Amino acid sequence: MSENAIKVLYRLHKSGFKAYLVGGGVRDILLGFQPKDFDVVTNATPEEIKGLFRNCRLIGRRFRLAHIVFGRDVIEVATLRGHHVDSGEKISKTNAEGRLLRDNVYGTIDEDAERRDFTVNALYYDISDFSIHSYGGGLQDLQSRTIRMIGDPNTRYREDPVRMLRAVRFATKLGMTIEKDTASPISELAPLLKDIPAARMYEEILKLFFNGQAQNNFNMMRDFGLFEPLFPLVNSLLVDEPEGPAAKMMQSIMESIDARVKAEKTVTPAFFYAAILWYPLSQRADDIALEGGLSLYDAYYAAMGDVMEQQCSTISIPRRFSTPAKDIWQLQLRFDRNQGTRAFKFIEHPKFRAAYDLLLLRASAEGSAVAKSAAWWKSFVEGGEEQRSVIARSVNNGSRNRSSNQRRRRKPSAKRTSPDSGEQSSSQSTEKPADNQASSPSTDKPAG
Repeated sequence: MSENAIKVLYRLHKSGFKAYLVGGGVRDILLGFQPKDFDVVTNATPEEIKGLFRNCRLIGRRFRLAHIVFGRDVIEVATLRGHHVDSGEKISKTNAEGRLLRDNVYGTIDEDAERRDFTVNALYYDISDFSIHSYGGGLQDLQSRTIRMIGDPNTRYREDPVRMLRAVRFATKLGMTIEKDTASPISELAPLLKDIPAARMYEEILKLFFNGQAQNNFNMMRDFGLFEPLFPLVNSLLVDEPEGPAAKMMQSIMESIDARVKAEKTVTPAFFYAAILWYPLSQRADDIALEGGLSLYDAYYAAMGDVMEQQCSTISIPRRFSTPAKDIWQLQLRFDRNQGTRAFKFIEHPKFRAAYDLLLLRASAEGSAVAKSAAWWKSFVEGGEEQRSVIARSVNNGSRNRSSNQRRRRKPSAKRTSPDSGEQSSSQSTEKPADNQASSPSTDKPAG
């Protein structure tokens, strides 16, 4: 257990208050896992908690909480919750759909347990006698690996629709099964997630896809209809083409993230959103190019803002991640134009590695020309200095040879003196595109 959590428990206990370690911390210890968080509940009010700890700050409006800060370690302390009662006091409030907007009703440990979401989270470790209080059959459900809602699932999901995502996350994380009555209302109530503030959903997405269970969570979310309210642009492509590139890309992304988490490598939200939104971006760019008559490159740049804005309406993506995601998108347009000697400078770009990883994912999803480009870049990236020079020169030599051959083909037409001007004009018109194509590698500027 966290030494800081024990300090908080003992100070509350010695000051005459009840104090319990609660929820995931107790659950994970009993399952043999190392808890990431240690949450404490007490019958002391937030103001009383603040009076006991100089390193305390009070946060929250909907739930008034105390954060006890020990350097980078933060112990969250909440006051035991009670049942709602009809009164004129502004201590609790729900909207028309039954979602909780404010909830500062205090009560006893029994009432607090009834207010918790799942039985496996209604476990309290009492510091006064080192006992565990289990409510709703929490210990039995822990042993049988069952996720069961406390109370009526329909009502509890309406109070807080995020509980549907929590049910999925706990089931995959703990290797458990969602109990039938707990699972049955989820598909019907999934659209309620659209009403959750986008800023809150950002944190929930990190918990779902960055914990080593991304693929399982993605599949279960789609089964319950929970993916569509959060990623409508991606979901529409998955529905239209169940076996298309977007579907293949999503599976590859989830497998890649899980592999990196397992290998204890970093996964950034910037790459995550750049990857899953690539095909919605491509589709939007094609539409803009068709409607506005823009070049494909200009259409992509215009589409980037549209796609990111639409995604941020359901999941708030901080600018520190949305801006690098756009950089990764821009680099996708430059891979074909930066082969050869330009590649040496191109790989020095700060976002090259992330863009290169996305190119490889695209190649596995699309094949064709993208796979050919990815194969060239893979040989270049993985080669040594001498190998890179040979690979780069081969591209440039190939370009010069093509130009030389095209010039040799033009010589006969240059010497032709036939009075048949129509034939000569025809010969010139067919050779101009070849001349433009040959010169394009050296005259075209890199996108962006």
